Amino acid sequence: MFVKVVVVFLVMVGAALAFPHAPVQQPYYEQQPLMPYEFGFGVQDKYSGQNFGQRERSDGRAVVGSYSVDLPDGRRQTVNYKADKYQGFVADVSYTGQAHHPYH
Repeated sequence: MFVKVVVVFLVMVGAALAFPHAPVQQPYYEQQPLMPYEFGFGVQDKYSGQNFGQRERSDGRAVVGSYSVDLPDGRRQTVNYKADKYQGFVADVSYTGQAHHPYH
């Protein structure tokens, strides 16, 4: 009986080694080619004082864009950015205007 179990085990191991294994699949997002796109939006609400927007475009390899927002202290913050799979996300943040307390 023991010999039969050993023989069956060796046959199964031999069969497993004889047939190639399925390749490891890449994640779904890496399988699909990236498509170029471009979009933008802006919001300016005089009642609430909200003023912000964004623009972004991609050629399928890298994403380039910027967004800006009016801050409560009176300045405007602008972020220009670029992202790709080699350098990652790189941002340049700048401010325009003079900061002041809203109640003075």
